[in-house]
Amino acid sequence: MSEEEHIPLAEESFYKKKFLLSLIIPGIFVFLMWLVKIIEILFESDFSLLGIYPLSFKGLPGIIFSPFIHEDFRHLFNNSIPLLMLSTALFYFYSEIALKIFYLTYIMTGLLVWLGGREAWHIGASGLVYSMASFLFFSGILRKYYRLVALSLLIVFLYGQMVWGLFPGLYKNISWESHMLGFISGIFLAVIYRDEGPQSPVYDWMEEEEV
Repeated sequence: MSEEEHIPLAEESFYKKKFLLSLIIPGIFVFLMWLVKIIEILFESDFSLLGIYPLSFKGLPGIIFSPFIHEDFRHLFNNSIPLLMLSTALFYFYSEIALKIFYLTYIMTGLLVWLGGREAWHIGASGLVYSMASFLFFSGILRKYYRLVALSLLIVFLYGQMVWGLFPGLYKNISWESHMLGFISGIFLAVIYRDEGPQSPVYDWMEEEEV
């Protein structure tokens, strides 16, 4: 095998390894979501009281626990697929700052729901789904990096219908506040961290024009 043939194989191995590494934290998180629901069913328990109850001390633990708690398996499944895909994309394309963004969206969304949600128990990972989608979309646009812009367009194609979940009253028994506040958190973090992580490459011809 020639030296030229080794290069694509090395690149393919690198990207495959990077993809698998990007799956670790999202995979563990989604696994824990399913584990919690299975435990809840096996022990005939109701963990919804570990959700977020706005402006109440009893609802504070929900900032940490609510994303792991779901009403039923349909609710869990509907959150699992987009969360796994979006958070894997985050760790793949934004590996330098992914853990920071994941943590901040988690805490910010939960805290904002606790501060601004209506008087009810808010459970589920949908706030995280909206914050991830929002961050990836707006970050790609702000960075003007064609690969990330393409990712943004893909997110619109796959999850464009999510915008309806931002408005009250359109879906029953849905925490639209989690959706909206997660979405806002994603925009905020996209702006704050626009200069960290992957940046649009500067080519020689661009540098020559600036001179």
